[in-house]
Amino acid sequence: MDRNDEGMDRRDFFRVASTAGAGSLLLGGAACVTRDQPAGPAQWTQPFELEELSLHDLQSAMEEGRLSSRRITSLYLDRIERLDRQGPELRSLIEVNPDALSVAEALDEEREARGPRGPLHGIPVVLKDNFDTADRMTTTAGSLALEGSIPLRDSFVAARLRQAGAVLLAKANLSEWANFRSTRSSSGWSARGGQARNPYCLDRNPCGSSSGSATAVAANLCAAAIGTETNGSIVCPANANGIVGLKPTVGLVSRSGIIPIAHSQDTAGPMTRTVTDAALLLGILAGVDPDDPATAPAAAHARGDYVSLLDAGALEGARIGVARQFFGFHEAVDRLMEGALEILAGGGAEVIDPTDVPTHRQYGDAEMQVLLYEFKQDLNGYLSGLPAGTGVRSLAELIDFNERNRDRQMPYFEQEILLMAEEKGPLTSREYVEALATCRTLAR
Repeated sequence: MDRNDEGMDRRDFFRVASTAGAGSLLLGGAACVTRDQPAGPAQWTQPFELEELSLHDLQSAMEEGRLSSRRITSLYLDRIERLDRQGPELRSLIEVNPDALSVAEALDEEREARGPRGPLHGIPVVLKDNFDTADRMTTTAGSLALEGSIPLRDSFVAARLRQAGAVLLAKANLSEWANFRSTRSSSGWSARGGQARNPYCLDRNPCGSSSGSATAVAANLCAAAIGTETNGSIVCPANANGIVGLKPTVGLVSRSGIIPIAHSQDTAGPMTRTVTDAALLLGILAGVDPDDPATAPAAAHARGDYVSLLDAGALEGARIGVARQFFGFHEAVDRLMEGALEILAGGGAEVIDPTDVPTHRQYGDAEMQVLLYEFKQDLNGYLSGLPAGTGVRSLAELIDFNERNRDRQMPYFEQEILLMAEEKGPLTSREYVEALATCRTLAR
């Protein structure tokens, strides 16, 4: 959400929304707080120089000499230490880049000598801990089984960010293995990172699996973050933490160098505080990668500039269906949804109410079979390509590692999904082929 003509920004919106439910605006104590209640110790909520600044705000401050990349990076690192490691212990980040300040300094020198590379020059960005980075940060999907794993080269996304001049600030916590380990997992928990928290309500779930990325953005621990989604892992934490999350069409952004779940559904996408920032990041990330065949069609439609496509009148004439079958979970949520529908209609949208979704619940079993088959093949491919001597090299070895380290790896939930995936055969199996066909038919 961008600031509108009446001066309402993301946090103003949450102040208003909190009157309809148990919402908290500021980083709070062990439970949700309301607008008139204290949010915790003063050091948790003291003024922050970069509070809610957009990518454009930060870039303008550097161009005008009011801030430097080193200063911005230092401020975020200090805030991480104060709120993520101490204080409310948000645990949104697994590790910070030990070279972040030196990278920022080099980018400051480059700016002075040759000017900025573009709108992301010198901006600190967080990556979910399933993106390969060939630096001194590890890539583990939150698992102790890959502790110390440093890939030989950057993921496509990390490389794009570096080329754009971004400072890779930290690796975000996540639901371990992108929430594809147990049928009873806790969103936002990993063996390496512990339990990530929702910064608006510390005893509530931040949603997964890109939970750490969303929490870090919402709490102003970074300028922006990148998450991944297979089935709700960007949009769910974005919703729960009050930020903008975009899952691009599969193939618009390359998955090479990302620890996978399933190639038919995986994608990476931006997680930001404003729509404009999400569009800016998407333009940097989108493109063709020879290492990911799914990106080939992007040659015809990927754009380097999505910001210019933003249109305040885009709702005019849009047909938006209301699936009433998903209402009724909680009356307060229903009230907020009704208010949102009024806003959509007021913006010019044609609201089709109700709109049935007859295929709801018809494809769940087929989809799960597809994910299990693809997870085994895709994860084995990723693990076998890691440098020699790196932790586990197959799904079977991962399962064995978890069993041998049960006290650290499985203190709260098991690895049922890993076990189910290991039992699957190749992608030529009839079960997989039929399940994939079912999913594609129902999706249409």
